[in-house]
Amino acid sequence: MALFFYIYNRHPISNDMSKNMKSAGSLFETRIKTDKILPLIGVYDVFSALIASKYFDGIFVSGFSTAASAYGLPDVGFVNWRDQIDIATRIRHVLPDSHILVDIDDGFGDEVIASNTVKSLENNNLSAVMMEDQRRPRMCGHFDNKEVLPIDEYLVKLNAVLSIRSDIFVVARTDTLTPDDGFTRAVKYAEAGASGIMVEAITDLEVVHKLSNDIDCTIMVNQLQGGKSPNWSLQELEDAGVSIVIYSTPSLFSAQHGMETFFKSMKETGIMPTNGTVGMDDCVKILKTPTKG
Repeated sequence: MALFFYIYNRHPISNDMSKNMKSAGSLFETRIKTDKILPLIGVYDVFSALIASKYFDGIFVSGFSTAASAYGLPDVGFVNWRDQIDIATRIRHVLPDSHILVDIDDGFGDEVIASNTVKSLENNNLSAVMMEDQRRPRMCGHFDNKEVLPIDEYLVKLNAVLSIRSDIFVVARTDTLTPDDGFTRAVKYAEAGASGIMVEAITDLEVVHKLSNDIDCTIMVNQLQGGKSPNWSLQELEDAGVSIVIYSTPSLFSAQHGMETFFKSMKETGIMPTNGTVGMDDCVKILKTPTKG
């Protein structure tokens, strides 16, 4: 494990510096408690994160998007801890002030791998993580035929993560298929000390109301284009008591749409289209201004 931390903590913050700085985790929690609902935009690489940061101060490093962009595979458990630490650290390097939540799937293995993954992300100044309770082989939370771990088994992993972190924000996510079990698990995970909870693929906003009313914990909801949850507005979610909403794949899906439209036109006409695209200067401008503002 010594090698693990050596590789993924290349730019540690000195003790003198850290005394005068607020961590990304504490800033994330402050943002949630003192401002309106926080939207986190799912990205698939550093470039998509740069574009998203022009409009939003929250970024979600999506496992679905990493699987698609890095491997050309669906979200079925192929992404590993190295992938997410690498892309998240690259994004943090160019977006030092953004709130960045990293999808760590099921922790990528047992409690040892999960806790060391979280600690490495925290040491690289990432804001938050989300860890689900699926049984392997795991998959996208909006796919069918998911299975979840027994509550006690997941709590072993969650407790290991919570015990090793300092103040990175930890969202415990359940992928159970029944609302009653989802509520039971959310209560247990909140009682264990999770910073936030999320019941995946919720189809009824009343379930969200019940979670926020009955559980003393930050509530997060996932919005996935074409997924099982309705496309609720930010205002609807905020009124239901939601503090964080992740948009898992807008960067990936909109990029796919844009590229397919562009290439289809180019194939049909034999010339690059000039409408519905950007030019070199527009792209370079993004690269020269990697932070919002």
